[in-house]
Amino acid sequence: MRGSFITLEGSEGVGKTTNLTVITSTLTALGIPYVSTREPGGTPLAEEIRALLLAVRAEPVAAQAELLLMFAARAQHLSQVIHPALDAGTWVVSDRFTDATYAYQGGGRGTDTDAIVLLENLVQGHLQPDLTLYLDLDPEIASGRMTGRERDRFESENRPFFERVRQVYLQRARVHRRFRIIDASGTREGVAASIRHEVETFVTHVRQVGNKAPAQ
Repeated sequence: MRGSFITLEGSEGVGKTTNLTVITSTLTALGIPYVSTREPGGTPLAEEIRALLLAVRAEPVAAQAELLLMFAARAQHLSQVIHPALDAGTWVVSDRFTDATYAYQGGGRGTDTDAIVLLENLVQGHLQPDLTLYLDLDPEIASGRMTGRERDRFESENRPFFERVRQVYLQRARVHRRFRIIDASGTREGVAASIRHEVETFVTHVRQVGNKAPAQ
């Protein structure tokens, strides 16, 4: 049986790193074999591209260049990690996937959505996550959580940028049934409990129907 694909989405400062561990520990407790990965990144080449994308630099990065680099990393990630794992029956848990591209490059940068759709179809075909957990948080609160830490090129963006990112995420959550919105403004324990509930519910569904989540 093919593996299932879970993604964790959200802006900067919402607690993705902490809550990725909640997902993987829940899968471990349920006896689900998985690989944990991230985007951009996940392979040596894709991690090199990630470093290029995140580096703070004097030279402005063209929006199209950023978009193409994102999908170049994704193509390598899919080829070397995601597809092989899913085909082998292993679940994949990814810190971000293409929803982030629609939010950051589409919403944040204002890149034409048609260009993202074109590259999405070229690089990943019909593949979509089976479950997407979106950590939602007001950008002002999220920014406050990052106080005192060194910020990369994306984390250094202004509040209007992250407002646009958030609105695209919420719009996609309304359209795609695979999304589960997690209120990230609560306590760490409360957020973790919500995530565990969603993952446990999803695993139960997969075990009952034999494979995938409900239609996207």
